[in-house]
Amino acid sequence: MQANTKELLVQSGKALLISLVIVGSVGWKPSDSSIKIPNREVAKEKLVLIPTEGKWFLDRKAYSGFAISYFPNGKKKEQTGFINGKRQGLSQEWYENGLLKKDITYLANRKDGRSQSFNEKGVLVSESNFINGVVHGVQRKWYPSGKVFKEMNINMGKEDGMQKVWWENGKLYVNYEAKNGRIFGLKRSALCYELENEVVQK
Repeated sequence: MQANTKELLVQSGKALLISLVIVGSVGWKPSDSSIKIPNREVAKEKLVLIPTEGKWFLDRKAYSGFAISYFPNGKKKEQTGFINGKRQGLSQEWYENGLLKKDITYLANRKDGRSQSFNEKGVLVSESNFINGVVHGVQRKWYPSGKVFKEMNINMGKEDGMQKVWWENGKLYVNYEAKNGRIFGLKRSALCYELENEVVQK
């Protein structure tokens, strides 16, 4: 009797697992970011942007494929993917020394996912996250030395959570929490700082 009960429970568990897998499979759909860009390349300068449509065209047709540009030394300068005239997927830029300058992920012309920028020495200096063109999630910036400069928590374009700014010596300069439109903690001024030659510019 006990053995039969255990066997029944095992069978029920298997059936439940199979059901969950089936339901999950049926409900799952690939995101637009998984759209495959045609393996086609064209010089970026050949594309024509129609601002009113927000699309790039080649020979009067909305372009699908990759647009590439090069430095005079032959090294790649920029590569961007397009689907039906709109930027799609990973867009990258490089310095003339071959190091990556920035990478941005697009979804139908809007930033979607992680965007990063680097200095000419290859040091990561900024990292932002987006959802359908709106800033969302943790946003970070670093000094050229690699030390952290700023960290912000954003919820669909609005400050939400801890917001911090550091001097390059590691000393915390701004530290506050944004919650429901209210500020709690030390906020000496707005978090609109930028870096220029390793000096904080207000």
